[in-house]
Amino acid sequence: MRATRNVQFYIYISYFFTALILVFGIAMGTVQFSRMSTIILAQANSSYALIGNEVASNVKDIYEPVKNQAEMLAQSHPISGKNLNERLAHVNYLAKAIISVKSATSAYVGFANGEFFLLRQYAKSNGGKEVFKAPEKTAWIVQSTSMDAGKLAEHVVYLDDRLNEISRQQIPLRNYDPRQRGWYETAMKNPEQAHVSEPYYFFTTGQIGVTYAQKIVGTDAVVGIDIEMPTIHETIRNSNVTPSTRIALIDSKGQLLAWQNGKQPAYKPQIVTKLDGTQGMPTLAEQNAPVLNRIRELDGNKDSSQALDVIGKTWATYQGKIQVPGGQDLRILIASPHEELLADIIKMRTQTSILFLVMLAASVGITIYFSRLASRPLKQLNDEASKIARFDFKSPINIQSRIKEIADLSNSMRGMKSTIRSFLDIASSLASETNFDKLLARVLKEMSEITEAKSGILYLYQPQENSMRVVQAYVDHQVLESETHSISMTDESHPVILACKSRSSICQLQATDLALYFSSLPATDHTTTLIAIPLKDRNNTLVGAIALVIDDANIDPGRQAMAEAVSGAAAIAIENQRLIQEQKALLEAFIQLIASAIDAKSPYTGGHCQRVPLLTKLIAQAACKETEGPFASFKLSDEEWEELHIAAWLHDCGKVTTPEYIVDKATKLETLYDRIHEIRMRFEVLKRDAQIDYWQAVAKDSAGNDAAELKKKLDDTIAQLDSDFAFIAECNEGGEFMAPDKIARIQDIAGRHWLRTLSDRIGISHDEKERKNRTAEPTLPVQEQLLSDKVEHIFARSARDTIAADNPWGFKVKVPEHLYNRGEVYNLSVARGTLSEEERYKINEHMIQTIMMLEKLPFPRHLARVPEIAGGHHEKMDGTGYPKCLMAADMSIPARMMAIADIFEALTAADRPYKKGKTLSEAIKIMSFMKKDQHIDAELFGLFLKSGAYLEYGRQFMNPDQIDEFDIHAYV
Repeated sequence: MRATRNVQFYIYISYFFTALILVFGIAMGTVQFSRMSTIILAQANSSYALIGNEVASNVKDIYEPVKNQAEMLAQSHPISGKNLNERLAHVNYLAKAIISVKSATSAYVGFANGEFFLLRQYAKSNGGKEVFKAPEKTAWIVQSTSMDAGKLAEHVVYLDDRLNEISRQQIPLRNYDPRQRGWYETAMKNPEQAHVSEPYYFFTTGQIGVTYAQKIVGTDAVVGIDIEMPTIHETIRNSNVTPSTRIALIDSKGQLLAWQNGKQPAYKPQIVTKLDGTQGMPTLAEQNAPVLNRIRELDGNKDSSQALDVIGKTWATYQGKIQVPGGQDLRILIASPHEELLADIIKMRTQTSILFLVMLAASVGITIYFSRLASRPLKQLNDEASKIARFDFKSPINIQSRIKEIADLSNSMRGMKSTIRSFLDIASSLASETNFDKLLARVLKEMSEITEAKSGILYLYQPQENSMRVVQAYVDHQVLESETHSISMTDESHPVILACKSRSSICQLQATDLALYFSSLPATDHTTTLIAIPLKDRNNTLVGAIALVIDDANIDPGRQAMAEAVSGAAAIAIENQRLIQEQKALLEAFIQLIASAIDAKSPYTGGHCQRVPLLTKLIAQAACKETEGPFASFKLSDEEWEELHIAAWLHDCGKVTTPEYIVDKATKLETLYDRIHEIRMRFEVLKRDAQIDYWQAVAKDSAGNDAAELKKKLDDTIAQLDSDFAFIAECNEGGEFMAPDKIARIQDIAGRHWLRTLSDRIGISHDEKERKNRTAEPTLPVQEQLLSDKVEHIFARSARDTIAADNPWGFKVKVPEHLYNRGEVYNLSVARGTLSEEERYKINEHMIQTIMMLEKLPFPRHLARVPEIAGGHHEKMDGTGYPKCLMAADMSIPARMMAIADIFEALTAADRPYKKGKTLSEAIKIMSFMKKDQHIDAELFGLFLKSGAYLEYGRQFMNPDQIDEFDIHAYV
């Protein structure tokens, strides 16, 4: 459910007035804006109509005078004569017509024989200045095509403002025939009145325009007057209502005669060639004018205005018809965006809104100021309540008010704050105490002080005995150890037992009752009051009880309630600490169980897992005691001691994965049993074969001639076999270094053969049969080598036993190709000791397994370094150790301590069946070499000697004959 948002009290006082003003202002503003918007849009429509009328009038002013002049010229035969000179005499008629009509640029006559006479006012012609190289003072230009000596000739005559000839120039005859022009053909077909042409390019100037033309009455000639399109475009140039107003003047075919597209450059008229090959003006539909095209698509038979939504804006639009004398009607289209039409009213609305908001803010501020004066005490109480909610109990509540209800509320909150603060302080102190005995003492003391008891007793419930055991007593403001005695839970006469079976109880105690039930407390000669409070955890399970003896017969109910509330927190704190202790004890038992199992697994490890933790702690204690030198700042907290303790006990837990026969391997051929016995039997077979061969040879030598030689050969063979076996047996012990000549002799002995007649693939395990089946079984009997490295001796390494180079643990170890190689020659040729490369890796792998096992355990944060400390005791300070090749800087000090403890214990251990424990001097000398080679930490080794930790350990775990004297200064 969504929480309701609260508003401060003094705000409510001004809500009504503020809301009233706000509603009134919004209503007035909305009505005013709506009405003014309607007025503005209506004015815009009126403006559009005026623009339309003005444009229509301008168009009429352009077209109609030209039409009238054309008709007048058609009636008056303006140009007569048969050649240029004769026609120039009448040029004033055309000049007067051009001058009288502002929009006319030229007037001309086209004759039926192809002759042509044109008068152009030089100043009005847009393109004339570029076409004609007119001399100075030129005001008029005559272009004439007339008959001269029986041939058409074309001349250009330049006239001044008085129509006097300045110069004349004959030019090459151009391919211009007036009879082929549209204006001529239309006039000849419809001679009754003047007609206007569609826009076209003027032949001489290249300008676009239209022509009014009419057949001259009584002759086969046509008079015409030109109007250039820029003149038409001027009709709408200054008609914009707003900066973004769009205006277009189009004909009945939708061709653009004039176009003003907002702020874009002015439209330049031009003739384009259509897809069908015809030429004409561009149409509005072909332009990027979505608003005007939308208007064009509407009914254009009548003038109209309306609002349209186009390209994400609202537009006020208008369209109207313009009649063209002697031609088809034109249409004017106008569109302006509402946002510009209403810009002033929107600005005024904004200004009005700001003014209204300023006045509203001022009135709200004044209202709030006076209302806050009345509600300030409530605000202060609210702040105090917020502090309580934030557990801020630093300052007491001291709020004064003349209002009784507020004063009473202030007093109540003052008492509540004090009570909560006391409760939280007690609960916090109980929760922060991690020592179980100190926790019990604090619980008893706090409960006694709350109730102002003069004495009290704390009991703990013992579920195995079903009794309450006295653990501590409170007398004269001190907690004392009490004599241990218990109360059976079946003794229902005891007031504490009665309280435990219900709730807290209060009763009067006579002096005799106090001595009877609470003999641990001081006797008294008067009646006292007893408060018995059971301690129960969150599951309502009985944890213990507290008996509090009070001299006063009248008990404050508040203090009793406070004591009962605190008892719940006390019970939970006690139960939590008890559970933590029990869990730690369980964990400790498991750890020691694992370590003992590892030590018991093989006599070769002895009590190693139990002694290394003790020696590591001796070194750590010595470092903590240092006040100068490299370990002056080294200290361990209780949690770090626990971390070191667990890491030391589990430092070899990975040995549970190491096969016992590898750990205990005493000879090179030993696995689960010593295979030297198989080889001995083969030698026995060869000796029997030699004796059989001898007796067979003797039987064949009936004369006895070779008896002595045969006997000597038998004796030599037996002697050699005995010598070879003795050599193999000696090599099997692994006591000496295997020189190359010894390995060569092993290989030479292996070259002997013996005869096997029985299958070696029956009566064996499935795994061994699988290994043998890698090769085909030979046909029996078969000659086999005396010593051999067979395919079946190879145990393949699975992917699970492989350590990748990019493993997540950071191991840097060389993993042998095979899991095991039990080849007889291969094992007998081991250079030192009894372990092959694969077996040596398997022994060292216990460190890998230790780290992997420990990192899988969900250690709490304060034990997070257990894997690092336990897994580093085989690392060396120069980075040549295993399994991570860590340098000294990469290892923690506890990990380096354990490395020294592990080595020293291994050297001095006297319970190894395969070696004798070193003396102190021998062990220290060996370790000094290791220090020199940077295998162990030099500073810790010096601390190990100077602190006497080695000697303290030796006295506890070494035999007296191992403890000899030596000068430690030689190694420090």
